[in-house]
Order: sequence, then C-alpha cells, then structure tokens
Amino acid sequence: MHDRALQNGTRAAFVNAPIDNPPASDPIVKLDQVHKHYGRKHAVIDLSLQIHPHEVFAFLGPNGAGKTTTLKMTTGLLRADRGHVHVCGYNMHADAQTAKQQTAYVPDQPFLYDKLTGREFLEFTRDVYRLDPAIARERMTLLADRLDMNPFLDRLAETYSHGMKQRVALAAAFLHEPRLLVVDEPMVGLDPKTIRIAKAMFRELADAGGAVFMSTHTLDVAEQVADRIGIINHGRLIALGTMHELRQRAALDGRLEDIYLHLTDNPADTPESEVA
Repeated sequence: MHDRALQNGTRAAFVNAPIDNPPASDPIVKLDQVHKHYGRKHAVIDLSLQIHPHEVFAFLGPNGAGKTTTLKMTTGLLRADRGHVHVCGYNMHADAQTAKQQTAYVPDQPFLYDKLTGREFLEFTRDVYRLDPAIARERMTLLADRLDMNPFLDRLAETYSHGMKQRVALAAAFLHEPRLLVVDEPMVGLDPKTIRIAKAMFRELADAGGAVFMSTHTLDVAEQVADRIGIINHGRLIALGTMHELRQRAALDGRLEDIYLHLTDNPADTPESEVA
C-alpha cells in the first residue's frame, strides 16, 4: 500500500486534512538580518531568507559554514545575537511557544531516551504536544507501518542503530502534523527504501501547504526534492534560487554538484567571516 502511495504521489494517510495555508505573501520562515557569533567566530552573518508554503528548501554549504546554527535559530534552540526570526508569522523570541508548536526539528544526531522504547518516545512526544490520544494512536500506527518500525518499536532505544533512531525521530516529527519541518542531514543512516519514503513525506508536507527546511550534504537528494536551494559559506548566503537560477548564477549547465563546487570554491563568492 505504501509503495503504491509513493508511486502515485498521493499524500500520506496520516495527514488528516490540508494545512490551512497562510496568504501567498506570508512566508513560513522569515529570517531578517540574522547574525550569530561564538566568541570571536562569526557563524552566521546578516542572513536574510524566506521559505514559503508548498516549498521544500535545501540549505547547502561546507562544514562549519553556518547551516546547523541557522537551523537551530529557526527552531528557537539558539537565539540570534541580532536580527529577527519568524515562523508562521510568530516571532521566535517574543512568541516562542506558539512558533514552536508549528515546528518539528530532526537534528543530524537524533536523540532518543535510551531507557524508553520507540513507542514510549512517540507517546512522550504526543503528551508534549497535547495531542488527542486516539488521534495520536492512529497516526502512530500509520507512521510505524510506513517507516517500517514495527519490528523494533517496542525495543529499548539503546539497542537501536542510527537508522532506527532516525526513523523514530522522523515519526515523532510528523506526529503533530507541523507546518514547518526542519531537518539536518535527514538521510544519514537510512537505507534506500526509507530514503525514498522520507523524500515522499517531505514532498507531501509541502504539497499540503507546509514547508521543509533541510540542511544536507547529499547533493543528489537536494537536486531531486528541493524547490529552491540556498548555499551558505563562511556564514554568508552566497547563492539562492531554483536549479535553473543557480545554473545561471554559476554560468554552468550542469548538475548541482558542479554548481555547488564552483560557487563554494570561488573566493569572490565566499568572503571570509569578520572577526570582532
């Protein structure tokens, strides 16, 4: 059943109804001149970025470029030193609780409680978001089937492989049907079948009126699923657009890998971070 859903592009069964779409002019994510430093190192420098409803957005850059810092500021796990972060119209500082209710975050190293089973972790997530138990139970059943978690869902998380943890973390992220899904290296540790399912779930969330903000080094995945792509280097956004626009920007008619390497290797496009 799930393979057929992937093939015909239908929405996941656990998405009960389309998300109420904000006006087309209202972005789901709005970063306005956001800056973050750690001591003398400027990790993100005056970053302005918008991510819109119905959009899967891929965020690329070398190690240490500022990707994870940006994602953590978007989810409220880090506070910007200056600038403003809005999610679904809510200020992530002044209205943090409301903004976070709209958001789900899957980090590059998924964290589960070792002494909880996967099912107990999902029940914990249900309680955090105050979901109706009957509705949550139905979603958990569908997510467990789709992500093939039933063989290990009732085992302690301390016995899980990275891929198992990643599947439970993805299920927990989708459980409350967020309008914004923020994912950092979501495909690491996943087998090819689960990668295909995850990509389909990202697309379905965006098609329902939400948005996906995805940081990844897997350029093939970014090229396949992203509506737009942003490239950050040394804390600064150096390129932004669709694949067509990035090809024009780089003056290359190639794959994303070629464009990415050209832009990040070009010193004119990768200014050094300032030092205070």
